[in-house]
Amino acid sequence: MKKFIIIVSSLVAIYIFGDYAYYHLGWYIDMNPGKPVTTFVKTEGMEFRILKDGQWENFEIKGVNIGSGEPGQWSTDFHIDEESYYRWFGYIQEMGANAIRVYTIQADEFYNAFYAYNRGREEPLYLIHGVWVNDYVQNSHMDAYDARFFDTLIEDCRTLVDVLHGNKKISLGRYASAGSGTYKHDISPWVIGYILGVEWEGQTVEFTNQNYKDQPEYTSYTGKYMYTDGEVSAFETLLCRVGDKIIEYETERYKQQRLVAMSGWPTTDPFVYPEKVSQYLTKCAEIDVEKILCTERFLSGQFASYHVYPYYPDYLSYVTDWTPYGIDDPLAFVDEDGRLNTYRAYLTALTNHHTMPVVISEFGVSTGRGLAQKDANTGRNQGHMSETEQGDAIVECYEDIVASGCAGCCVFSWQDEWFKRTWNTMYAIDMTRNPYWSDYQTNEQYFGLLSFDPGKDRCISYVDGDISEWTAEDIVVQGANSSLSMKYDERFIYLLVYKKDLNFEAETLFIPIDTTPKSGSNFCSGENLFFDRDADFLIRIHGKEDSEILVQERYEALRSTYSRYVYGFGTYYKENIPDVDSPEFVGIDMILKMGHFHLMDDPTALGETFPTGELRYGNANPENEDFDSLADFIHSGDYVEIKIPWQLLNFADPSKMAIHDDYYSGHYGINYITIDTMYFGLSSASADRRINLCPVPLEGWGNKVTYHERLKPSYYILQSVWSDT
Repeated sequence: MKKFIIIVSSLVAIYIFGDYAYYHLGWYIDMNPGKPVTTFVKTEGMEFRILKDGQWENFEIKGVNIGSGEPGQWSTDFHIDEESYYRWFGYIQEMGANAIRVYTIQADEFYNAFYAYNRGREEPLYLIHGVWVNDYVQNSHMDAYDARFFDTLIEDCRTLVDVLHGNKKISLGRYASAGSGTYKHDISPWVIGYILGVEWEGQTVEFTNQNYKDQPEYTSYTGKYMYTDGEVSAFETLLCRVGDKIIEYETERYKQQRLVAMSGWPTTDPFVYPEKVSQYLTKCAEIDVEKILCTERFLSGQFASYHVYPYYPDYLSYVTDWTPYGIDDPLAFVDEDGRLNTYRAYLTALTNHHTMPVVISEFGVSTGRGLAQKDANTGRNQGHMSETEQGDAIVECYEDIVASGCAGCCVFSWQDEWFKRTWNTMYAIDMTRNPYWSDYQTNEQYFGLLSFDPGKDRCISYVDGDISEWTAEDIVVQGANSSLSMKYDERFIYLLVYKKDLNFEAETLFIPIDTTPKSGSNFCSGENLFFDRDADFLIRIHGKEDSEILVQERYEALRSTYSRYVYGFGTYYKENIPDVDSPEFVGIDMILKMGHFHLMDDPTALGETFPTGELRYGNANPENEDFDSLADFIHSGDYVEIKIPWQLLNFADPSKMAIHDDYYSGHYGINYITIDTMYFGLSSASADRRINLCPVPLEGWGNKVTYHERLKPSYYILQSVWSDT
């Protein structure tokens, strides 16, 4: 019996060790050393070919990027379930896309859904898979040859190959910025290629190059499948090594190959710009994958991958001589409306430079209310575009991509992502709480074709002129001939104004709001209004074209952080600090550019701002044929409906009702306090009395968010183009 127990225990130990070595460590024995290497996708000149029914066919990548975030979860939680992925794959293919792209290893639910969706399908959905480098590694003090950078990247490449072939188990937390689970399905028949790396920081690239300058072992490489040619930088050599190693591993273990690309974007593109342009648009390094060549052993081939958006960094807008980029006549890029299309010109410069297929693996525009960058030429901006305008802009970008000779593209992105942040709003919010509310002022959260709208099945209110969702219980201010109602969700505060015999275009309605007990004024000098308590904000409704939100100047968030760039003075000097009860109420703006970025001839010039406090008239109900997703208010009879994004009222985290503290008392800058009550008032310009503000209790929702999916109009606009091509 003892001998039996020893034998059984030994067998169990051997099984456990073997399972761990094979599925976790990647150990293997080549059981088919003579098996021929195959591929079903390859490059041919500037195009792709894919093998179908024994024949090589032309293949244009029409893809969509899928992130790993959903409301109430960080992207690194990898919380999306298998059913959601399966449903999304159907939507994506019905839109006319033939591929999806992911940036890093997902949880096993993604691959299970992808396998189930494609199995037995005559026209499958293909996958382009990324190998991620987490932000800490890239933005630390280390160069790219540091073991924590280079060795990890090589290991992650091997791990990804095993995942795609269904031979991997990843413990929770084993890899940074990657999912976990048991990867048991071989999805390799539908994986067309890899994009290695991320949007490389120019500083990391140049730091690496300088550290290994003139060292032959770091500035040239010859592998089995890839090698460098000519004068090559240390970072380009590293990319060649990584590409060669992932091809080698998949070739030797699985006898398969597929396309490989090195991630790229404009700030490390292969071009050299005039010194002033490079300085002010932060261009300090170049990566040229044309210096990375493929041997005959690599059957699939290499393509060039770039993330290119129409609004930034728009180098060609600052350059007068385009001949170094292969463009002799800039007038060839002036459209019928007289607009200089620098986006198409830049894409053309890329395809002129390369001898391999070029894929624009990220492009798109945001439907967020906030704005971060403007495309001065074609109006395809980073933010403040309606969902219909988003669709039109994506189609225009796609037409530019095709016209420039690119071999494919991937729209960014499939779904909106509540956890995202944007440089010009991140100072104003609690970034540890992003996933738990939908910040309509942060444009990065709204690049998706699929929206996550608050509410389990529908929003609690739609600004559309239909007041049927409002009840007497929502009234917070009651007058003899007027009333104000209020409700809120994870995205907006909704208001309904009633005034008997309202003359909408002639009258002015005022809604003072008190949020913080630290500041505010009981008098608004600009409008000559008095309040019975100190107000921090004032909503002024005066017809379709002249309505806005004002903020007491002491509580102006922009001033608290960007006064030197916007106003030309330091707000924390004693003489510049507004009084606690200042009666001045000012417009609400967003910072777009520091002065020295957009006025290169005058580095001391003031920055550019966007009047985000201005209110837009229109119908905000997605089911209405006149739907305008950016509409803030609408009039109907004696009623006006309004929706206000939380951040516009200086909320840093409405899920816990955290707002900005006073910027000047005891500290400098933005801290948070928590409130449980707001106060609202209502009056018209004809009123000659002090406006009473009534209390409204507030209760956050914590981490328990509600949401439902909705395909944006942009989905259907792109579908009308892609389904016909």
